Amino acid sequence: MSLIKQLWIAIALVMSIAFGGSMVVSVLSARHYLEQQLQVKNIDNATALALSLTQLPKDEVTVELQVAAQFDAGHYRFIRITSPTGKTLVERVSTSKLLGAPDWFVKLIPIHTTPGQALVQDGWIQYGTLTLASQDIYAYQSLWDGTLELLLWFVLGAALAGLAGTLALRIITRPLGQVVDQAQAIAERRFLTITEPRTPELKSVARAMNEMVGRLKTLFTEEATRLEALRQKFNRDAVTGLSSRDYFLSHLREALQGDQFGSSGTLVMVRLPDLNELNTQLGRQQADALLKDVGTTLYDSGNGRIGQRAGRIKGAEFAIVCPTFATATEAAKDIHARLLQNVLPKWQDKVPELFHLSAVRYQREQNMGDLLAQADQALAQAASQGQNNWHAVEDSQAKAALPAEQWRTLLTEAVAGGRLALSFFPVVSGDGAVALHREGMLRLRSDAQGTLLSAGEFMPMAAQLNLTAPIDLGVVKLAIEHLRTSSGDIAVNLSAETIADHAFRHELTQLLKAYPEICQRLLFEVPEYGVFRQFDAFRELARKLKQLGCRVGIEYIGQRFADSGKLADLGLDYIKVHPSYIRGITGNEGNQEFLKGLCNMAHALGITVLALGVENRGDLPLLAALGFDGATGPGIG
Repeated sequence: MSLIKQLWIAIALVMSIAFGGSMVVSVLSARHYLEQQLQVKNIDNATALALSLTQLPKDEVTVELQVAAQFDAGHYRFIRITSPTGKTLVERVSTSKLLGAPDWFVKLIPIHTTPGQALVQDGWIQYGTLTLASQDIYAYQSLWDGTLELLLWFVLGAALAGLAGTLALRIITRPLGQVVDQAQAIAERRFLTITEPRTPELKSVARAMNEMVGRLKTLFTEEATRLEALRQKFNRDAVTGLSSRDYFLSHLREALQGDQFGSSGTLVMVRLPDLNELNTQLGRQQADALLKDVGTTLYDSGNGRIGQRAGRIKGAEFAIVCPTFATATEAAKDIHARLLQNVLPKWQDKVPELFHLSAVRYQREQNMGDLLAQADQALAQAASQGQNNWHAVEDSQAKAALPAEQWRTLLTEAVAGGRLALSFFPVVSGDGAVALHREGMLRLRSDAQGTLLSAGEFMPMAAQLNLTAPIDLGVVKLAIEHLRTSSGDIAVNLSAETIADHAFRHELTQLLKAYPEICQRLLFEVPEYGVFRQFDAFRELARKLKQLGCRVGIEYIGQRFADSGKLADLGLDYIKVHPSYIRGITGNEGNQEFLKGLCNMAHALGITVLALGVENRGDLPLLAALGFDGATGPGIG
């Protein structure tokens, strides 16, 4: 029960007790006064009438007329004259009914008065005894009216007191509402601080909770910093800052086998002279500086390009995965221009033949060894063309890219014509025995033959054409329809561009409100790069979705782990760790240590941790030992 309701009940109880006591005292006092007044009136009227009758002739008609005149002129219950022997000589009795006061009130508070008596003389002889009682109808009515007036004032006073108390309570409890909101946020795994209220009792509570939140945030930030350092230690090259060989090859394998990116892309390789030769020619420190300059340039080439990642393969050899370039030639020209502008002018005098560069196209499911061999061959051709040159190899079997307008038509018709579909993949518990939910991966039927395109093949173009919002809304509708006819839970992906669309968030909220029972079984996840690119928008969306009963998560986490301290404000239900950390986990003790720390930190926030890209069910026991709550991938089913 709310405090305001309790306040009204307390006021009603207090006022009822006060009214009851006041009514008893007031009514009894008024009744006693009225009884005294009626008693005095009875005696005075009886004496006056008896004196008047004494002076009149005592024939029966005269006496009866005098009594009748007095009875009719006054307000009496009765007037009676009895002889000394007890015989009634004259009697008048009122037949008036009680008006104004209910019968129950009269019975509850009776007015008792003694009739007035006086002797009527006939000379020196007693004629009779006069007895009369004044009418008490008006006394009861006056008593009833006074009680009603008292009740009215008490009700009015109670209403005013209640309204004033409600207003005061709202003012007083406004800071309490902030404390409650903070406690609720903590229960939802969102750690927020609030302004300390003025009320001393609430101020101490708010201060204690703010201190707790501050300590938790500090703890999470420190742990995130430690894990980021650990991640870089095992997955970053110490000299260049690029991805290490194992981590890069894992990322390349994800590009070739996963659904995160398109079905094709470009692998660029950059080779400097032999590292031993560089160390001899420049000295170790100068050689490391050169490698760092090259690494910085290659790293910066991925800014703003989703999925582009550079790594140091060996010695003075580098590779870059470029999933967003349409052709190998475009990728080669871009990175070649960066090296000519940022690196060559500084080192050309010392190392005239600084690098060779190759670019080859890859297709999904292509063998990684074959791809690397093609890149090596292309490097040899680049070297044969002269110093600091490049060579690109296009895929002769690749389909020509569709123009933007054809893509727009295709995507618009796909949304309107029901050509979007979901392919479901299981997400199982850590031991693989229980299905946690199914992940609904978006597919597009691109032609009459029903050829399916993965999201990575058409969503980049949809983002470029500003069509992600209707597509994502269509995905949610597909998931809802599927949930209405099947059991279990379904997770769907939202695009990074969509979550920043206010109109989409509103439309999505209205759609979900129509299916409250479905919301409990619907999970939403957004790629990590989208979360941190649109952090405020994602936080608002996550809060609205959780209020509706949906669960919210982040997928492909681990690429921007330095920012993971912000996760304490989101109230996430789960995270999915990037496949590049999961593949080959049995032989990578460094990643094992990192992932164990990640799971511990997430569990401290109440977040479930899932592994993406599991290739072998035999890895599940190790993942469970590291702290993973579930897994999905080609090895799961």
